[in-house]
Amino acid sequence: MVQGRTPHHPGYYALPITCYDQFNIMKYSEDQLNLINKPLESKIFLEGPGGTGKTTAASGRLLHFLSEGVRADSILIIVPQRTLSLPYTEVLKGVGLPAGGTVTVQTIGGLAQRMIELFWPAIAEKAGFRNPELDLTFLSLETAQYYMARIVKPLLRKGYFQTIKIERNRLYSQILDNLNKAALVGFPHTSIGERLKSSWVGEKSQERIYEEAGECAVRFRSYCLKNNLFDFSLKVEFFFNHLWTYAACYRHLTETYKHIIVDNIEEDTPVTHDMLAEWLPHFKSALVIYDTEGGFRSFLGSDPVNACKIKEVTGENIIFNKSFVTSSNLRAFACELGRSLHRIKEKETGDIRPVLIFKPHRYHIDMLQWVSEEIEKLVKEEQTKPEEIVVVSPFLTDSLRFSLMNRLKEKGIPVRSHRPSRALREEPEIQCLLTLAAIAHPAWKNLPNSFDLSYALMQAIEDLDLIRAQLLAENLYGKKENKPFLKSFDTISTALQERITYIAGEHYEILRIWIERYIEGPPAELDHFLSRLFGEVLSQKGFGFYSSLEAGDIVANLLDSVKNFRRIIIDNEEKSLGQEYIEMVQEGLVADQYIRSWIFEEKNSVLLAPAYTFLMSNRPVNYQFWLNAGSMGWWERLYQPLTHPYVLSRQWSVNRPWTDDDEFDSRERALYRLTQGLICRCRRKIYLGFSELGEQGYEQKGPLLRAIQRVLSKLPQEKLNV
Repeated sequence: MVQGRTPHHPGYYALPITCYDQFNIMKYSEDQLNLINKPLESKIFLEGPGGTGKTTAASGRLLHFLSEGVRADSILIIVPQRTLSLPYTEVLKGVGLPAGGTVTVQTIGGLAQRMIELFWPAIAEKAGFRNPELDLTFLSLETAQYYMARIVKPLLRKGYFQTIKIERNRLYSQILDNLNKAALVGFPHTSIGERLKSSWVGEKSQERIYEEAGECAVRFRSYCLKNNLFDFSLKVEFFFNHLWTYAACYRHLTETYKHIIVDNIEEDTPVTHDMLAEWLPHFKSALVIYDTEGGFRSFLGSDPVNACKIKEVTGENIIFNKSFVTSSNLRAFACELGRSLHRIKEKETGDIRPVLIFKPHRYHIDMLQWVSEEIEKLVKEEQTKPEEIVVVSPFLTDSLRFSLMNRLKEKGIPVRSHRPSRALREEPEIQCLLTLAAIAHPAWKNLPNSFDLSYALMQAIEDLDLIRAQLLAENLYGKKENKPFLKSFDTISTALQERITYIAGEHYEILRIWIERYIEGPPAELDHFLSRLFGEVLSQKGFGFYSSLEAGDIVANLLDSVKNFRRIIIDNEEKSLGQEYIEMVQEGLVADQYIRSWIFEEKNSVLLAPAYTFLMSNRPVNYQFWLNAGSMGWWERLYQPLTHPYVLSRQWSVNRPWTDDDEFDSRERALYRLTQGLICRCRRKIYLGFSELGEQGYEQKGPLLRAIQRVLSKLPQEKLNV
């Protein structure tokens, strides 16, 4: 079966020549090839740390199945998050599949939705829906927040949640998160409040908050059942509680799919594990992949401990230990850092000094300058591809993103950022579009202030700085009869026109006249308006979105969001849907995850991202920069007064108090997994960016920095990369 070693890939082997020729696939290691060529009816549990080639081997086994004549539509691939499906969808793009079907690549939520659409009429009434004869509607995260707001706002006026300070959008999303946890862990949503209360040991006022959060969850579920609305939690619960036990659905699934690949099972949820434990014996073949250092999505319900029980229903256990990514020096650093965080790890031989580079700084701005200079050296002096560099931090704030991106762009280095689960209003491009939309629809009586318009114009017009944008807004923006309007550039003095510049004034006039002509006609749907505004004005030469792939991606996501909102929200008679949407965004609507942002991102550019976001892209790079290593953000959990990711898990006993010791242990374990995951995805060097004073001016001495200092204190000091 083995073709032999190649000079360009020492230690690697090609697939059987027929398979290699047909699919033109990459080379594999001997261990990978052994797994790929296992008998077609094998059931395998594959485990190992990140970077050991598990997903690559699974992709190769998928192609091997197809080359052996296995029907594509009999293969099911389950991943916990859509971004983790990309290695499989990419490898399938180059495969000429025969007619008759395609490989199914799904999350458990996607599979649940497909089955609900198929079997809805047969099971709806039994599941408790009050109007089973009517159509069903699937809610995205955005539209679920909208309907949750309908439930919660009247209760807020009655005094609910008075003892906590939290933004409305976070309040809505945390109640939805409680419902998701109940569905994914497998306990009744009616017990959410009691479960949270049973583990609370602090002030009694918090118990009332948990009760109110539980009541909101119950009310929202009742509203969904009444109106045939499926948020994520109801979709999962409906599938597992009703369809999985429904004979016709069960028969359809077991007869349709004969081969299964489950990747990153440690990032999936207990109810998924339960289903797989019952389903796997019915498959002809199975490959289940477990990352031994994973569990990054525990705050979203993943359960790596529960995932291990799948070993019991697979016939063979294979372990990949050899990393194709990290060097022995980086593995030594991972080992010593694990020991420093009090996690027992086998000793690894290697020299940490060549792979760990750092330089102490007094101020945060000096650290950013050092980072940008080091990236410039890598790209321009060492000829490193920008895509082989990633900059991570616990949180990627607007100021941090802006400062570092500007520095890199000034040096001619392409850079992109990725920040999922942000409020839509936090994206400057979206703020620009929606501010202009409010001005173009005076009947909404939504009056942006001059500050909002200044920032909108700064985004809309190329090379327009904030000072000139403010001059335009202060002198040319007016309000009449509670309606906004824009004045002509010709109405201001010549001196002011010269200060703003005639080029900027010309582009302002093009924008103003376009909006004026739009107002004269019948109003369009918001997504149609935004599409025209972007295509006819803002993406043209001289305007801010011209030749910006990132802006185009953000606008495309916004259009999808508005279309989905218009498709689902159909019963609001008081306001136009466009007005309702803008008001919802202004309240801080948290955006959906758009897979387009991962697929069509600009490839050859430095990536700036939160650490967990980079980990869930599951790709290695040559160089990593860990920013703000002294920040408590690496250690602390997000402020979530309405929920608790560990208490609402299968690994926590009801009525067991959550103590300070539990909190400390969970944070230390999370930091260990995070740092190990990052190191496993680095090929050459890690740069530590830290400063005595952080972004807000406070002293930084967080647990990650202290753990690294304990590692460094054991090394000879004369050759450290300082």
